[in-house]
Amino acid sequence: MKRWRIPILLILLAAAGWITWAVAAKSSSLPAEFSKVETAARLDPDYAGVTIPPNIAPLNFRILAEGMRYLVVLTGGGETEIRVASRNGQIRFPETAWKRMLAATAGGDLCVQVFVQTQVGWEQYPSFSITVASQPVDPYLTYRLLRPQFNRYNDVGIYQRSLESFEQREIIHGRGFRDGCVNCHQLDRNKPGRMLFGVRSSVYGSGTMLIQKDQIDKIGTNFGHTTWHPTGKVVAYSMFDVRMFFHTVRTEVRDVVEFDSLLGYMILDGNKTKTVPAIADKTQLETQPSWSPDGKYLYFASAPKLWTDKNRFPPEDYDKLLYDIKRIAYDVDTDTWGSVETIVPAAKLGLSCLAPRVSPDGRWLLFTACDYGCFGIYQPSSDLYLMDLDSRQIRKLDCNSEFVDSWHSWSANSRWIAFSSKRPTGLFTHIYFAYIDESGGSRKPFVLPQKDPEFYDSFLYAFNVPEMAIWKIEIGKKALLDVIRAPATIKIDAVTMATPKKQGGDPYPPSSVPIR
Repeated sequence: MKRWRIPILLILLAAAGWITWAVAAKSSSLPAEFSKVETAARLDPDYAGVTIPPNIAPLNFRILAEGMRYLVVLTGGGETEIRVASRNGQIRFPETAWKRMLAATAGGDLCVQVFVQTQVGWEQYPSFSITVASQPVDPYLTYRLLRPQFNRYNDVGIYQRSLESFEQREIIHGRGFRDGCVNCHQLDRNKPGRMLFGVRSSVYGSGTMLIQKDQIDKIGTNFGHTTWHPTGKVVAYSMFDVRMFFHTVRTEVRDVVEFDSLLGYMILDGNKTKTVPAIADKTQLETQPSWSPDGKYLYFASAPKLWTDKNRFPPEDYDKLLYDIKRIAYDVDTDTWGSVETIVPAAKLGLSCLAPRVSPDGRWLLFTACDYGCFGIYQPSSDLYLMDLDSRQIRKLDCNSEFVDSWHSWSANSRWIAFSSKRPTGLFTHIYFAYIDESGGSRKPFVLPQKDPEFYDSFLYAFNVPEMAIWKIEIGKKALLDVIRAPATIKIDAVTMATPKKQGGDPYPPSSVPIR
């Protein structure tokens, strides 16, 4: 008889998900009697009324109501139904059943019924809906995790998460090169075959990692914000002198100023870095470049430099610094630039306009606007705005909150945005997703789903710089670390990265990369 124990055990383990669900289903029959509650159930996270893609991981949540037993009934397309019973208020949907239901409901609504058993009997809360869009989201998301401190950044990593499950993979972490720092990662148009990110290390030096499929190079200087030309032939970047300071009385005491900044670009055939006066004007602060999907324009944020005293810090009128969003034409075949054009003047909104990102279909310009400066993540006033590039009409998106909303990216199909938000506490940045419809309207956003509904209560790291991707990053961590720990493979002449001299003016020296 003993010889059957191992095979039987293996069968039971393999079917563990089904057994768990079968037990749950057995104990989750609908109450025979219940009273109705008129107020909506309090949920955490609050997924009531959100719009989700048909390929998202289960939206597990907890019911914030006193009770002895809890029951949630989920119905959608077809004749399927999911029931989840709980004794602690945590509702975790089985992944396989969830995926089937979303596939059957795409383009329609899920109906969620909530029951809570108290000492006086069962109560039913008003049901709510979750809209399942027809358009999927990119299946992967890349982001940084770091502790929200200001004095040390030795616990920073870049991760990739599957949005269709709860699997998270560490791409690189600073612990791999003596508590170094990684920052400013940028994928090539939702395709991780080409990637850039910065590294800083007191032991192995600083630089920019350039990944092109299986080829990994270490550029011997720090680029700031980077952006890939759609052809893959050119990378545009910013260089800046970024400085942090602190307020004594404010909800967010941290603040940042780019004391000097300019834009440059690198032609990868020959690894030649260049710039032109139009995007490296000594009277302007140019930053946060982003190519248009067709590669014909480079968008960026730009503001007039309001100070001349290089020794005073914070500089004079730093809180009056308002950035415009501009663009400049570029011909990749001839390596020629056009004239700078202002697309979103700061005066139009009375705000500083930052981080321009054009949707992959070329229709929309998504950007952040805040009271002043270039670091929206430290400005509680920071919100997301959308411009119709055909009509030049601008709207403030409905997916904003009373807290910081910034650092955004598009899905490959131009229907989803991912962004960093400090809701609901104003302290930690989490990643939210919002659906953008054909007219540019945004739906109620939802937070990145986690397997444990209480995950965000105790996770003391900040998420930032979310970038969606259509496939998994294939490069291995060991291969990255080998190049990071070695000398730079691409040497850069600092002179080529400076602002071109104008009437005796000295070029800017290379500057360090900021913590975003």
